[in-house]
Amino acid sequence: MPQVSARFPAELVEEIDRAASRLDRTRPEVIRQAVEYYFDDFEDLQLGLERLHDPSDPILDWEDVRRELLDQDQG
Repeated sequence: MPQVSARFPAELVEEIDRAASRLDRTRPEVIRQAVEYYFDDFEDLQLGLERLHDPSDPILDWEDVRRELLDQDQG
């Protein structure tokens, strides 16, 4: 596995170490997992933005959707 070096502010390293201690993980494991979560969220955000800007994707009005869902529950 390739190795990457990075510099973090002391306060962030302390937070990482506290999380590692609470999670019973090593510092590198916590950092690796945080980066993985970041990129998972980043991909989701990118997809959401793409869909938001897709003119063929219909925009739904919340009130219409709510009304339709409530009508289904009563019917």
